[in-house]
Amino acid sequence: MTRLLALLALVLLGLPSARAQGGKPPADLVLASLVAEPAAIRAGEPFTVGIRMVMKPHWHVYWRNPGDSGLPPEAAWRLPPGFSTGPIQWPTPSRIPVSHLMNFGFENETVLLTEVTPPADLAPGKPVRLAAKLDYLVCERECVPGSAELRLDLPVAAEGTSTGANPQNRALFAQARAALPTASPWPARLSAEGNRLVLQVEATGLREDRIRSVAFFPYSETAIEHAAKQDVSVDAASLRLSLARGSASEATPAELPGVLVIEEETGDGTVRNAFAIGEAPAPAAVPAAASPTAAPEPAENLTLLSAAGLAFLGGLLLNLMPCVFPILSIKVLSLVKHSGEPPGRVRLHGLAYTAGVLAAFLALAGLLIALKGAGAGIGWGYQLQSPLVVAGLAYLLFAMGLSLSGVVHVGGRLAGIGDGLTRRAGLQGSFFTGVLATVVATPCTAPFMGSAVGFALTQSAGVSLAVFASLGLGLALPFLILTTWPAAVRRLPRPGAWMETLKGALAFPIYATVAWLVWVLAQQVGPTGLLAGLIGLVLVAFAAWIWERAGDAGPVGRPLGRGAALAALAALIGLSLSIDRDRLSASGVAAGAGGVEAFTQARLDMLLAERRPVFVNMTAAWCITCQVNERTALATDAVKAAFRERGVTYLKGDWTNQNPEITRLLERHGRSGVPLYLLYSGAGEPTVLPQILTQGAVLAEIERLPKPVTDRSASLGQLP
Repeated sequence: MTRLLALLALVLLGLPSARAQGGKPPADLVLASLVAEPAAIRAGEPFTVGIRMVMKPHWHVYWRNPGDSGLPPEAAWRLPPGFSTGPIQWPTPSRIPVSHLMNFGFENETVLLTEVTPPADLAPGKPVRLAAKLDYLVCERECVPGSAELRLDLPVAAEGTSTGANPQNRALFAQARAALPTASPWPARLSAEGNRLVLQVEATGLREDRIRSVAFFPYSETAIEHAAKQDVSVDAASLRLSLARGSASEATPAELPGVLVIEEETGDGTVRNAFAIGEAPAPAAVPAAASPTAAPEPAENLTLLSAAGLAFLGGLLLNLMPCVFPILSIKVLSLVKHSGEPPGRVRLHGLAYTAGVLAAFLALAGLLIALKGAGAGIGWGYQLQSPLVVAGLAYLLFAMGLSLSGVVHVGGRLAGIGDGLTRRAGLQGSFFTGVLATVVATPCTAPFMGSAVGFALTQSAGVSLAVFASLGLGLALPFLILTTWPAAVRRLPRPGAWMETLKGALAFPIYATVAWLVWVLAQQVGPTGLLAGLIGLVLVAFAAWIWERAGDAGPVGRPLGRGAALAALAALIGLSLSIDRDRLSASGVAAGAGGVEAFTQARLDMLLAERRPVFVNMTAAWCITCQVNERTALATDAVKAAFRERGVTYLKGDWTNQNPEITRLLERHGRSGVPLYLLYSGAGEPTVLPQILTQGAVLAEIERLPKPVTDRSASLGQLP
C-alpha cells in the first residue's frame, strides 16, 4: 500500500511540472488568428479563410498525420445559419525528429486554409461573424496542449459590387497556397517486398544526381514506421521508394495516399516540390448551423457534478460486468471467512477494499492525465493494448486459479482468502483485492461511463481525479455497504468445509477469464508471441507446483525446489519480453468479411463525401462490452438486412492495439475508450448510439435513414 501511494504521489506531483515545462503558457508558444482572403463576402460565393499559427522558435505543431506522437490542430466552427465549411487544406509538412521518434508537422509559422460557403440568400449590409475554437498540441521536447478562441467580422457586399482580395492578406494567402501539395502528374503503384512497402512513381525526367532528398508522408497513421529510413532509387523511368511497414501481418493495401516531397537541384538552386498521391475526396461541406442528431451522454454538456454522478452510476454497474465477477466472487468468499469476526473488524475489511479501489483508480487517472498532457493518444483501457500487460494479467489470474484449486497456497495476500494470514495481512488482502478489481475492470465500459471518463480527460487534473474517484466509489460501494451492515453480515453462512468446495468452483470463472485473455493476446501478437504466452502459463504452473512441493522437502530439497521455481519465473520474464517484441503494430478487420470494412479515416471521408450512410463500430478484443454488443445486436440477421436495405456501409475500427486514427475519432466524440457507435445518415453530424446496444435500438435508428433510390424512373415520376 505504501509503495502504491508513493507512486500515486509521484505521478500527481509530476502533473503540474509536465504542463509547466517550457516556462510559459500556451498563449506565448502559439499565436493563432483567423484571417480572410476577401475584403468582403457576397451571398452564395465561396471564399477562403486561414487559421494562422505562429510558433515560438524550436516549437512545432502537427500535420493531419502527426507521425509517431502528437495531435493535429482541430477547429470547431461556430458560423451564422446557412454557412458551411470545407475540410482543412493541409500544407506540406516537414519531418521533425524527436529522440527516436519521427513527427510530421510545422515549425515557425503555418496557415491552415478552409473554404467557407455563405447562403445564397445572405442579405447585404450587416457584417457577419465567423468564430472557431482551435485546439492544438505544441511541442519541443515536451508538449503543451493549448486552445484559442478565434473570431473575425466580415462585411457583406451588395450584389454587383466588387469583393476583391484584401490587399493586407494577399501575400499571406499566396504563400499558403504555394505550401499546398499539387496533384501528382505521375501514376503510382504500391507493392510489398517482405516487411516493406514499395511505392513506385512513374516519374520520367528525374535525374538521380540532382535529387537532394525524397520524403513520403502517408495520410494513414499506421501504414508505415514513420521513423524508419525511406530508401529511394531513381532511374530514367521511375522513382522507387521502399518504406518499412507498420504491420507485417496486415494485407497490403491497394494504394497508399500521401504526400511525396522531392528536393531537386536546379540551375537556380534547390527546389522543393510536393505532390499529393492518391488523395481521397475531401468530405462534403457540412452546414454549420445544422443541429446534430440528439445523442445520449453528451459529454460537451457535462459539468463536474453531472460527470461525477454518471461516473458513480457507471462504477456501480461495473460490478455486474463479467470481467469483475471472478474477483468479487473471491472477495465475497473472504467475507464469509471473516463473518465471525467483530463488526468493527469486518468494517475495516470493507474500508481496506474501498481504499484499494480508490487508490488504483486515482493512480490510473494520474497516469492517464500525465500521458494525455504529454500528447499521447490513449484512453480508458489503453494498458490492455500492450501484449505484456495482457499476458501479465493472464499469468496473475492463472496463479490465483491454481491457488483456489488447491495446487498451491500462495496469493492469499492478494485475494484475501489464504489460510494462516495474520490480521494485518488480511486487511492487506482486502486492499489489494480492490486494486485487482480495478485492474480487471479496465476492459469494461459500463453505461454512463464513456462520457464521464471522456469529460474527465479533457478537464484539469483536480476535476479528472474527482470524476475517477466517483467511478471508484461506485465500484466499491456494494461491498462496502455489505461490510458496514451487521445484519447482512450475520446472515452469511458460517465458515465450514463447504468453503473448500466453493473455492474450487470459483477457480473456473478465473480460468475462463484466463482463456479470454489468451484469446485477446492472439489478436495482438504473431504465432511466435502466442506460443511464448502459452509456454508462460506452463512456467507459472510449474513454479507454483515446485514451490509447494519444496515446502515439504528437507533442508536440501527446499532450497533446490524454490531455486527451480525462481528460475522458472526468471524464464517467464524473458518470455514476456519476447511477447512484447512480437506485437502487431495495429489490428485490422478483414475487408469484405460479412460485409464489414476496416475503418480508416480516409475511407470514412470518402463515403461521407459521396453522402452515403455509414455505420462506424469502434471496438477492441479486450472490450467485453463490445463483444457482447456485436453478438447480440450488430451480428444479427435483422440488423445485417437493415444495413443492406438502407445501403449502409459498415466500418469497423479495431482498437485492440494502438491506432491513432481510432483514438482521434473517439476524442472527437468526447470518448476516451471503446465502444463507440456512430450512424451517419449521409449529411450532417452522426447519431451516437448507446454503449449498451439492443437489436431493437439499432433497428430503430436505421429505420430513420432515408431509403436509397434504386429506380431512377420512379424517382423522376415523383417530381412536380
